[in-house]
Amino acid sequence: MTSFALFALPLVLALFHLIGPVPEDLGMQGGHLSPCPGPAHCARVDWAVTDSGAALESLTTLIESTPNAEVISREEDYLHATFSSRIFGFIDDLELYAAAPNQLEARSISRLGDSDLGVNAQRLQTLAQALENKEFNHP
Repeated sequence: MTSFALFALPLVLALFHLIGPVPEDLGMQGGHLSPCPGPAHCARVDWAVTDSGAALESLTTLIESTPNAEVISREEDYLHATFSSRIFGFIDDLELYAAAPNQLEARSISRLGDSDLGVNAQRLQTLAQALENKEFNHP
C-alpha cells in the first residue's frame, strides 16, 4: 500500500462512522440480559452489590458524564447506552440491569467486527472499579 492509502483509509473510514445495526437481542431475555454470542466482541458479567438500584443510578451518572457515551434508554431497573470509538466511530452497546436487590447484570457488545480487542471487557472492568469505589459491592 502506498503511504497515501495508509493515510487516507483511516480518514475515509472515520468520515463514514461505521455504526452497524443495533443488536437484536438487547433488553431482557427470560428475565436477564442476553448471553454473549461469543467472547471475541462481547463481555457480560453479574455483579453482587448491596443495592442494585443505587449502583445502577451511580453508573448511569458516570456514563452520562463519559465522553463518546450516550444513554439511549433508561427505565427503573434497566439502562441502554452506546459508546463510540474516538477515531472510527465504531459503536458498542452497553446494557445494565438491576436483576435483583443485590445483583446488577452488565453486558457490552460491539455492533461490527469479529474482535473488539478487549474493549468491551475493559469497559465492564472500569465500571466494576467505579462500583468498588462507591462501595456498592458486598463486603
